[in-house]
Amino acid sequence: MNKHGSLSINSENIFPIIKKWLYSDHDIFYRELISNGCDAITKLKKLAMMGEYDLPEGYKGRIDVITNAEEKTLTFIDNGLGMTADEVEEYINQIAFSGATDFISKYKDKANEDQIIGHFGLGFYSAFMVAKEVHIDTLSYKKDAKPVHWECDGGTEFTMDEGTKAEVGTKITLFINEDCLEFCNEYKAREVIKKYCSFMPTEIYLKKEPAEVKEVKEGEEPKKEEPLNETNPLWAKHPNECSEEDYKKFYRDVFNDYKEPLFWIHLNMDYPFNLKGILYFPKINMEYESIEGTIKLYNNQVFIADNIKEVIPEFLMLLKGVIDCPDLPLNVSRSALQNDGFVNKISEYITKKVADKLSGMCKTDKENYEKYWEDISPFIKFGCLKDDKFCEKMTDYILFKNLDGKYMTLPECLEIKPIDTEEATDEKGEKVDAEVVSEENKEENKEEEKKDKTIYYVTDEVQQSQYINMFKQAKMDAVVLKHNIDQPFISQLEAKNEGIKFVRIDADIADSLTNKTSKKVKEELEALAKDLTPVFESALKKKDLKVNVEKLKDKKIAAMITLSEESRRMQDMMKLYAMPGMDPSMFGGEKGETLILNANHPLVTYLEAHKSEDVSLFASHLYDLAKLQQAPLTSDEMTKFVQRSNEILLKLAENSEAK
Repeated sequence: MNKHGSLSINSENIFPIIKKWLYSDHDIFYRELISNGCDAITKLKKLAMMGEYDLPEGYKGRIDVITNAEEKTLTFIDNGLGMTADEVEEYINQIAFSGATDFISKYKDKANEDQIIGHFGLGFYSAFMVAKEVHIDTLSYKKDAKPVHWECDGGTEFTMDEGTKAEVGTKITLFINEDCLEFCNEYKAREVIKKYCSFMPTEIYLKKEPAEVKEVKEGEEPKKEEPLNETNPLWAKHPNECSEEDYKKFYRDVFNDYKEPLFWIHLNMDYPFNLKGILYFPKINMEYESIEGTIKLYNNQVFIADNIKEVIPEFLMLLKGVIDCPDLPLNVSRSALQNDGFVNKISEYITKKVADKLSGMCKTDKENYEKYWEDISPFIKFGCLKDDKFCEKMTDYILFKNLDGKYMTLPECLEIKPIDTEEATDEKGEKVDAEVVSEENKEENKEEEKKDKTIYYVTDEVQQSQYINMFKQAKMDAVVLKHNIDQPFISQLEAKNEGIKFVRIDADIADSLTNKTSKKVKEELEALAKDLTPVFESALKKKDLKVNVEKLKDKKIAAMITLSEESRRMQDMMKLYAMPGMDPSMFGGEKGETLILNANHPLVTYLEAHKSEDVSLFASHLYDLAKLQQAPLTSDEMTKFVQRSNEILLKLAENSEAK
């Protein structure tokens, strides 16, 4: 047999495009040629199962990859079903005719399609991205078949003759281009095979030629040949077959992460589509590490890509894991997904399984769920922001940590009611009938009923410690929300749950923090506030400063500042979008700020009673002390605060000496 001819290309001459542009990564040819070898072995085994071929005794499918840096060659050998001359003509010379598709069509009633990797028939030609010439030596399993030798130098011309191969299977030899010689390197080959072929269903062995001869010492056993891949990966097993150590070892091996994962979800689905995988929730140091994860996508145990957003919901890309879906509608080069509603169903299924796992853990294993919460809360909150269905499933299983470190769900937070044992007093501080006060403040009581769904929160337990102490004294509670993601998250919860309102504890003075007073006392406090407002406006040089006077239960606090929730959130947004030069008042900034003076503190009554030059000094200092409880002072404010502190101490020393 001697034949010379031109490659027949279906549709149009796309060979140069295939060689240069079909695949974005040149090392992908390893995956394609090894996949072809796996297919050939899988097909041969199926033919044997169907009684159409008798496998040799002790047969074990394998693929050998041989590097030869001296000869500048790379060889792929499989012991699969091989090809006849007619099949080489059909599958190799006619580009884009898929051998896998043809095989499945012929044996569709007998073969399991899911275990055949190839679908397109173009993978072989990826070899020409790195090779100036490719040889094929193959022998078919068919009775009386003759070996075939095929050569092509990268153009559209090929040569096909009778070959010399004696064993059933296929050998492909690549003569590597000068600019791609790294692929002849044993270490590079190992790296790329590990990347793409770590879990292919046939054992893969790597050899180097010329082989290094190592002397085996007497009594020493020769080194056992080890495959580079794991043919039965953990995700392909049933969860009942996998131990905790199996999951942890797989995590370490695949992701090179020696911090133990918090927990994992094993996906195992056969209908309406075939999908298996394992998703790990890693432990993350939020301050020092990126929270970007890695989800490896496989198709029949062949690595496709990391983090394909069409399959993996965006918020789950923070996790680490593997997903294997043979039904994925991949494009010709398997480098991307074709648009398909089916892909959305896969994404929705993954989201549902994660939500089911988390909500189930909260219901049945709340102790561990609480233990993991600080680590997993960014994943869950990000998921709620990005996916409405996930948010709907998880809303009642979001945990909030209160001031005592206890975790509560959203429904539990809404059940919290302040325990108020304070008795009402009149303008002289004497007790009055609480029912009378209640009648006088009937309208305010109605407003308080509307606030039943208010949840107070803290963003900085140190900065807001004074407010926290006041809350605890008043038997009130708040939740701690200190991550960046918390602000957009609570805004979403408010939007999706009618009536719920999150308010930072320094946004307003809650009624439970003040003494109940009669209407007459309220009028006196309002008059005092009106009288002191010009004093503070003058001292602080702030026009339209809002000053309120209240009888706070905590008599140790002279003054505090509140900033309306709306104003503070707008300021946070300005910081987030790097708009420091903008005037805060445009968004309600300082206009939302109120200075609260405590009528129960002697320093406030002193300010009212004395109109000396020291009043301005005290007013400025009181304001800064109040501000320090809420937010850090600017550098200029801090300088003035320190200077003023020294001045006040000096006056105290002088007065002491005078006495």
